[in-house]
Amino acid sequence: MSLEKFKTGLASVTEKIWATQSDTIRSAAEMMAESVAVGGLVHLFGSGHSVLPVQDVFPRYGSFPVFHPLMDARLMWQNVIGSGGARGLLWLERREGYAKVLFENEAIRSGDVMVVFSHGGMNAVGIEVAMEARARGLRTVGITSMDNQRQAKATHSSGRKLSDVCDLVIDNCVPARDSLVDIDGWKAPVAAGSTVAFVTIAGAIVAEVASQLAARGITRRVFVSPNVPGIEADNNLQVFADYEKALRR
Repeated sequence: MSLEKFKTGLASVTEKIWATQSDTIRSAAEMMAESVAVGGLVHLFGSGHSVLPVQDVFPRYGSFPVFHPLMDARLMWQNVIGSGGARGLLWLERREGYAKVLFENEAIRSGDVMVVFSHGGMNAVGIEVAMEARARGLRTVGITSMDNQRQAKATHSSGRKLSDVCDLVIDNCVPARDSLVDIDGWKAPVAAGSTVAFVTIAGAIVAEVASQLAARGITRRVFVSPNVPGIEADNNLQVFADYEKALRR
């Protein structure tokens, strides 16, 4: 029964994404393709579980080296408790002032695009990554739960939420509570839906950016599964070389 509840809840989320967010996803992809066409990059950021869609964009089979995952080990748990655990991460992502540290020694330039994944859209680090990116001349895309943006009170000292500081916002269409299944006798719901929604949107962005680049006559090597026939043996090594060149710009 709970399996069916999750199936129904997840289907509702993905159907709502396609029905209400497709035009916004296309607009985001167009923004990204415009940047890439003049030598720009698409930077991707998320903390906690919201790092998962970042990791699923690049390096990932079926993607290509115009995407730059902005990673910080301190904002990804490597443990449940103790050093590298979730509690420390949750503390850090809510502290103001840390976002500028993430930009040190990163290939982030005016004209690029910054994408921030955050289901809640309230943590300081995601908001400030978007704010810092805009201050540096980047266009920004926030991917968040608009249900939570409408309901929750801002916790950042600026009084802003992620949706307030981005040029374009994609709704992940997941309820504010994230979890989709109520269990009889349990006080809280289970089985979160935001990661599946994020990865769905991320995959759609990858596909649409590729399509829009092709329409501009631009090609890129794709990071390819060994199960794809007819690809040169050194293709993926060349993809990493392309990525290094893109970062050096």
